[in-house]
Amino acid sequence: MKILIVDDEPKILDIVEAYLTIKRFQVFRASNGTEAMEKFELVQPNLIVLDLMLPDISGTVICQKIRKTSDVPIIMLTAKSTENDILNGLQIGADDYIVKPFSPKELVARVETVLRRSDSSVVTETKWSFDKGNLVIYPENKQVFKNQNEVILTPTEFELLTLFASYPKKIFSREQLLENVKGLEFDVLDRIIDSHIKNLRQKIEDNTRQPYFILTVYGMGYRFGGKKDESYN
Repeated sequence: MKILIVDDEPKILDIVEAYLTIKRFQVFRASNGTEAMEKFELVQPNLIVLDLMLPDISGTVICQKIRKTSDVPIIMLTAKSTENDILNGLQIGADDYIVKPFSPKELVARVETVLRRSDSSVVTETKWSFDKGNLVIYPENKQVFKNQNEVILTPTEFELLTLFASYPKKIFSREQLLENVKGLEFDVLDRIIDSHIKNLRQKIEDNTRQPYFILTVYGMGYRFGGKKDESYN
């Protein structure tokens, strides 16, 4: 597995590289945004650890650029720890975040968890089709099509969608979604899940103000509203 770590602090690059190398990851380094984009195109990493505060191009801009063409998992590495900072990172497509100063062991655990989430096959069914092909999910290939057009989901968004679609009548609380999707117990805010849901709705709903597939059950959580096409069972 290839990991690209992007940070302008050499000591952090050294520490993160050392811990990831012990776990037998192939590590590539970048110390600024320009180098990060070059390495991303050249290396095609399986995951990116991305610092938000870089000397030339911000991590936010880099994440947005990458998300236009790739769903590679991205873990934000940041000194900003306010709720809005965290939510902003998730809203632009990050899959997870870790706040400086951090434990290298925790970062490695986050990397392994996000990679498992992005690589795991949620179901064995080849194709799921909903509402006469309006929404189609290929769980093994991790592809989603809306009105026959492919939509690019982050690993977290894909995991959420397949979880909902697996249990269409089940109401998931935010705590249950965090537990199922994140795979780790850590102190987070409910609004983090709300942010991922918002991003997912923007990609698969015709009208985000009146969502059809991802429904809010007020005071309880969320559930799936799509109707499965019997011909694709």
